[in-house]
Amino acid sequence: MNYDRYYTCDVVNGEGLRVTLFVTGCLHACPGCHNTSCWNRLAGSPFTQEVRDRILDLCDSHDGLSLSGGDPLFPANREAIADLCRQFKIRYPEKDIWMWTGYRYEDIKGLELLRDVDVLIDGPFLQGTPNTLPWRGSDNQRLIRLTGGKLCMDRAEESAMSV
Repeated sequence: MNYDRYYTCDVVNGEGLRVTLFVTGCLHACPGCHNTSCWNRLAGSPFTQEVRDRILDLCDSHDGLSLSGGDPLFPANREAIADLCRQFKIRYPEKDIWMWTGYRYEDIKGLELLRDVDVLIDGPFLQGTPNTLPWRGSDNQRLIRLTGGKLCMDRAEESAMSV
């Protein structure tokens, strides 16, 4: 896996003070995407164990870790993302992981790595749709709270999921 950049003091990509990692590799190629530089999986720098450990160390004084891109769930990224999430949860079980993906939850819900993700923002970016909801690029995207990789929501949220 390669990464494009990471922010060490981010208050935009999730609740609280966060470390945000932008990985490379994306198959969605959404028109109007804000991170086209992250589409090519060969762009950026290798995500080494040293980089992983630096990011984990930075999370010590933060509320959580956010994963964006590109797409953290791009097939070639999944193993490294699973390892990062697992190591984060071992080290910081009380902190949360937020992840943005162009995949819909229904299509990826079986991925074991989601067990360590607390908040998933799913769905492709749709240019021209209103952007009125927090933490989303377009209003078709959903903020899904997970517990152990499974949906954690009330009945009103369940109704919204079926739309």
